[in-house]
Amino acid sequence: MTSIFIRQAEIDGKICDVRLHDSRIEAISGSLDSPLEPRNNETVIEAKGNALLPGLHDHHIHLAAMAASLNSVFCGPPEISTRQELAEQLNRYSNDETEWLRGTGYYPVGGEMIDRHWLDQNGPARPIRIQHRSGRLWIFNSAGIEKINHGDKPVSISDNGHVYDDDNAVHQSLGGGWPDLAPLIERLLAFGITGVTDVTPRNDPPAFRYLENASRPLKITIMGRPDITGLSGRKGSSVGPVKLHYHDHDLPPLSALTAEISRAHAQGRAVASHCVTLGELMLTLAALEEAGAWPEDRIEHAALASDAAIDWIARLGIGVATQPHFIKARADAYKHDVAEQEQAELWRLASFINQGIAIGGGSDAPFGSLDPWAAMDAATARPDIFPQLENISPEQALALYTKPAKGVTGSNRRVTTGAMADLCLLATDWKTARQNLASVRVAVTFIDGVAVYQAS
Repeated sequence: MTSIFIRQAEIDGKICDVRLHDSRIEAISGSLDSPLEPRNNETVIEAKGNALLPGLHDHHIHLAAMAASLNSVFCGPPEISTRQELAEQLNRYSNDETEWLRGTGYYPVGGEMIDRHWLDQNGPARPIRIQHRSGRLWIFNSAGIEKINHGDKPVSISDNGHVYDDDNAVHQSLGGGWPDLAPLIERLLAFGITGVTDVTPRNDPPAFRYLENASRPLKITIMGRPDITGLSGRKGSSVGPVKLHYHDHDLPPLSALTAEISRAHAQGRAVASHCVTLGELMLTLAALEEAGAWPEDRIEHAALASDAAIDWIARLGIGVATQPHFIKARADAYKHDVAEQEQAELWRLASFINQGIAIGGGSDAPFGSLDPWAAMDAATARPDIFPQLENISPEQALALYTKPAKGVTGSNRRVTTGAMADLCLLATDWKTARQNLASVRVAVTFIDGVAVYQAS
């Protein structure tokens, strides 16, 4: 059994020695009060007064898509904000005329959407497919259309090269294989992340098996379709809520959505509903009220939430999984595209917390940044162009990522004797860290009492 002795770690402002044994925190002792001593053959890690925190949990991520994006070209703001910048970016990759050039993060700030004709004229002479940052749209050039429709699973692509809301067809036509998660897992561990919730709507039994096995050593909760109900997984993996994924243009009748929620509850599963617009949110809340909301039901994103919607969420007693970094990463687009009277209702945090609503933080990667520390920083200091009333403290920001692994409700995980030894040791003390969360670096990450990442 693995046993690790952590000497002189800061826990809740106190300097302590900590023993990890058999996947749990076996003992914690203050340095001046019966200090612990290392045992023979016990691995010793010198914390040097740096903060020891619960391991972070990303409550909203798309692992397979994020892994694929690591081999993609980033095509969106703030780095790429004009068509000229996009053309220059794409033409940096003109060296292979047969292989795919895959772009992600595209968003036309203040302009019209690009199409097949623009890519043909301005991109390199190779098959190109670019994903809109919403994840709902793929844009192909002519060479890309020819390549993807060359096989036995053609995709219905409009004349302008657009494919809306059919990511599964694109995936299957490209071969339907699974990417290697190992490089992504390494990045997550380096951030101090010990667990994730995959929220991909199309997750079925084969996807469940792939995700639970390929995501080791992370703890993982897997949302998805109703047919993953009851699947038993490895230690540290579990089935999450049924994912509901509708948009303003395809919203179901209230009765149909209510019935869908009731069926999930009858299976013993909560629901997690994608809600970016106020219309999506209000319909979902009405359906949850009709079906009878469970505390484990949750809203994904709540990107735009009025005071009335927040009051309703509080009355229903459900949680919210949000992405604090978007208010900063997409500030220019929001300022241009969102009505001024609605900008104060974007990505709210303090209003949820003040109403006693359970709230957890996630990345929405690959559509948002993986870095939870940058997200915490954004949560404490929104861009000056937006009202500052939704800012929260560094401690509240950290708490978004220390919720239980199986959901955003429940008490935050703490570094206490007997708790699971899923931890991250920072490279600084908390007083220093809280002053600039975006610059935080992790020294060691532990899962089940094993050091799974150590900074070089």
